Amino acid sequence: AVAWEAGKPLSIETIEVAPPQKGEVRLRILFNSLCRSDVYWWDAKDQTPLFPRILGHEASGIVESVGEGVTHLKPGDHALPIFTGECGECTYCKSEESNLCELLRINTDRGVMLSDGKTRFSKNGQPIYHFVGTSTFSEYTVLHEGCVAKINPNAPLDKVAIVSCGFCTGFGATVNVAKPKPNNTVAVFGLGAVGLAACEGARVSGASRIIGVDLLPNRFEQAKKFGVTDFVNPKDHNKPVQEVIAEMTNGGVDRAIECTGSIQASISAFECTHDGWGTAVLVGVPKKDVEFKTNPMKFMEGRTLKGTFYGHYRPRTDIPGVVEKYLNKELELDKFITHSVPFSKINTAFDLMLKGEGIRCLICMEE
Repeated sequence: AVAWEAGKPLSIETIEVAPPQKGEVRLRILFNSLCRSDVYWWDAKDQTPLFPRILGHEASGIVESVGEGVTHLKPGDHALPIFTGECGECTYCKSEESNLCELLRINTDRGVMLSDGKTRFSKNGQPIYHFVGTSTFSEYTVLHEGCVAKINPNAPLDKVAIVSCGFCTGFGATVNVAKPKPNNTVAVFGLGAVGLAACEGARVSGASRIIGVDLLPNRFEQAKKFGVTDFVNPKDHNKPVQEVIAEMTNGGVDRAIECTGSIQASISAFECTHDGWGTAVLVGVPKKDVEFKTNPMKFMEGRTLKGTFYGHYRPRTDIPGVVEKYLNKELELDKFITHSVPFSKINTAFDLMLKGEGIRCLICMEE
């Protein structure tokens, strides 16, 4: 499904996908689920457009072939493509403090493979650019080996596709970074898929109260399935939402997770935490030139502000374990998938997201 230009419907095309080169893997993609990031870069507002391009990054599939030097994967392995990577050799990968990778961290502007600066996609000799190293809106795609997580073949690929982006980003932000304690109060800003995954993390952590903050009131009923106990719409109040939440919780919540990318929501998430021990975690990606402004006394009073990327999960090291937890019924993934379309109807998935309907739309490659 090729995006030939910004904001125009994707076009189903027959293309050529070159064999994997040294250190690369070719995957046969079986399932995609549409993430808002795909829509954002398809729309190409506020960024450098790069077309023609194959989007897609939240997916699952099977290894079709591997390039020279690839030893941890073989044809037939079940795998998840990950938009960030783990080379295993850089300073970041060797540190227990980070899941970033100097070589393979996300790069939205790069449309070619690292090894030779060329694309693996083409049509009639014309190169088609890659997207965040994954480009999963294709029956076959080529990735760097460090961006492929081998998983248990018993895992249903249609269910675990969301692990490769949305679920881990939100869930990990809560359980790995915010780390709420049992009976803590938690506020989550933004009740899209990532925000609901953050709520799910608060629920399984034993939070006594989960406050969902969103501008769309129709999201509250759905959010209850993910543990949300209270709903706050900032438009319903004539005071800053952080003040509303502080009044609701006798001084502020113990933890707050921001999943919208709005700089005002980020500030509100930080300022709605309780002095002395409150922690806010920023997940949503803000616009380029915005600034985070707050009174420094908020920090001196004992609040902590953190940021996280992909829920602090390492693709190759940690993701297989997340899938195992799902198989052991320690995690619920099925409730995130609210719609399903065949690959030929992929533009319907975009329409659903633009309308704000559902959580995740599964795109089935085999019709």
